Amino acid sequence: MDTVADALTRIKNGYMARRTEAVLTYSKLVLAVLKVLEKEGYIENFKEKKDEKNKNIIQILVGLKYDGKKPVLTDLKKISKPGLRVYKSSKKLPRVLNGLGVAIISTPKGVMTDRQARKVGLGGEILAYVW
Repeated sequence: MDTVADALTRIKNGYMARRTEAVLTYSKLVLAVLKVLEKEGYIENFKEKKDEKNKNIIQILVGLKYDGKKPVLTDLKKISKPGLRVYKSSKKLPRVLNGLGVAIISTPKGVMTDRQARKVGLGGEILAYVW
């Protein structure tokens, strides 16, 4: 099961249904992707919901961001899949919509945008395009 694809699909579906919040299953990679999306301004915020018995994090509540009635996130595309991983070097990292969008990259130094990865000189697995 691809947790990142599931999380991104739930966020996209939340925007299409005009929801204010989306509920995601917890994963460290999903949390790292959400930090990038929040920093880039595609989501309002997110908070972790803990299980009352075990105090483990079981869900993430994501606040969706709108510009008036229009969703801030127009579309997204999952690139790497469990059956086909896509890796690129720092010099071959893609530009999404000529720099208007963001490619989310998983590098050895953590999850970051394509711009940050180019600046640091790191390549890695391309997780998704967001615009």
